[in-house]
Amino acid sequence: MESGTSNNSANTPHDWRTYRSGGAVGPNGAPLSHTSTPASTTTNRERRRGNGTAIGLAVFGVLLGAAGLVFGVLAFTYVMNHKNDPVALVSADGYYSGNSVEFKETSIAGIAAKVTPAVVSIVSSVYTTNYFGYGSTGQAAGTGMIVTEDGYILTNKHVVDGASDVKVITDAGDTYEDVEIVGTDPLNDVAYLKINGVNNLPTVTLGDSKSIAIGQPVLAIGNALGAYQNSVTQGIIGGTGREVAAGDSNGRNVEYLTDMLQTDAAINPGNSGGPLVNAAGDVIGINTAVSTDANGLGFAIPISATKGMLNSIIKNNKAERAYIGVSYITVTAEVAKEYGLSINHGAYVKSTSTGRNSSAVVSGGPADKAGLKDGDIITKVGNVEVGRAGSVSTLVGEYMPGDTVQFTILRGDKEQTINITLGSYK
Repeated sequence: MESGTSNNSANTPHDWRTYRSGGAVGPNGAPLSHTSTPASTTTNRERRRGNGTAIGLAVFGVLLGAAGLVFGVLAFTYVMNHKNDPVALVSADGYYSGNSVEFKETSIAGIAAKVTPAVVSIVSSVYTTNYFGYGSTGQAAGTGMIVTEDGYILTNKHVVDGASDVKVITDAGDTYEDVEIVGTDPLNDVAYLKINGVNNLPTVTLGDSKSIAIGQPVLAIGNALGAYQNSVTQGIIGGTGREVAAGDSNGRNVEYLTDMLQTDAAINPGNSGGPLVNAAGDVIGINTAVSTDANGLGFAIPISATKGMLNSIIKNNKAERAYIGVSYITVTAEVAKEYGLSINHGAYVKSTSTGRNSSAVVSGGPADKAGLKDGDIITKVGNVEVGRAGSVSTLVGEYMPGDTVQFTILRGDKEQTINITLGSYK
């Protein structure tokens, strides 16, 4: 099992299925209200005193108008001479191509048009129980994204959890009822669906969540409130590596999610399972949870964490999740100080159990066979540094069981590499 902890775990459940509505408020939390300009109270005597000033202002206005005319001619000439210059950071098709934190207006529509044909609504029949234990069958709605032309779909596990049947509705209005759940990630809120008997479906492009930068612009697309199909919201990446506790509207069925992407792009109930895309139109996350206690605080699963299991399903027809078999603590400056570590990033291989003889390395597991030991610090998975690019669990999730991956570790004050052949999580 891969389990990681940090000092930033959330204590308040975040509910992705409910929303709160209320009156409009201003930036300081005060109710918005209509405002008007106060009525004039100038007297006739005051107006007479202002006549001389008015003449002076008129002359000044003529001079200012002449200067404006000259400036306008010069500006027009500059624009005409530079009208064919390339727009910085924006490519010919309007997609973002640099580090600017703003979208070009036309690029938002272009990105949405590129992605939404492959974003689907997912409607499932589920049996639920209320607070008093009484059960009933109802419908749940969420979002998914088509990742292969023959109908494989990525979504959240909680969208189809307990579903007796699943129906997929495309952006074009086509409805598919021959849909099966082919796998769920045992370590993450991810499910893999398959529409049977289809081909030539539109697909999303899966990007690389390891290269995400805080502050970069993103769009969230989804079936908002289960009623507004493929709604689009805009925001930025507000943080990476977040830990949240996500639960249902009753505060039950709480699931602890790690290594999440934080965004202020609005993620409403029904958006769960939909894509979080960058300005190139590539999917970098799966929208999963939203805080009911704060404005503009949503969370998405890094897309790279889903790729290994997806490849295993598509290539080997096996819903298997790669793992190395360790428990670890995410290293921060505070953790480094507490445990006397020489670096402030990476994954500190340490048991989170209180048992005296417990080990952070699963006996007989992939890491144990490769020689990983308690007290080691994993600094790289492959050539990717553990930290902002992702946790050990997320980075391992990009591979399939059976892959052999080089890990860089720090043992004491000595850096070394070991090769671990990944196992299949049981």
